Amino acid sequence: MQPAGSLDPERLALLLTRQMPFGKHKGTVIADLPANYLHWFAREGFPRGEIGELLALMREIDHNGLRTLLAPLRRSCAAQAAASLLTS
Repeated sequence: MQPAGSLDPERLALLLTRQMPFGKHKGTVIADLPANYLHWFAREGFPRGEIGELLALMREIDHNGLRTLLAPLRRSCAAQAAASLLTS
């Protein structure tokens, strides 16, 4: 497990593929969660496990104005998804 502040490309890619499994924003990709929801978790406490680590990472990215870091990965994930549709 890596620290929440890690900018490992694989962890960042998870922000674009992992969906919120519960709550008001259930089904929303973590990278698309609104800032106020991420800040609420920061105040109230992140859940345990991988989902909590990803929420904490996304909150740090958002809080520091770095959401644009995800744009190249977002394009890459979209291209991979399109390629897998073409080959299936």
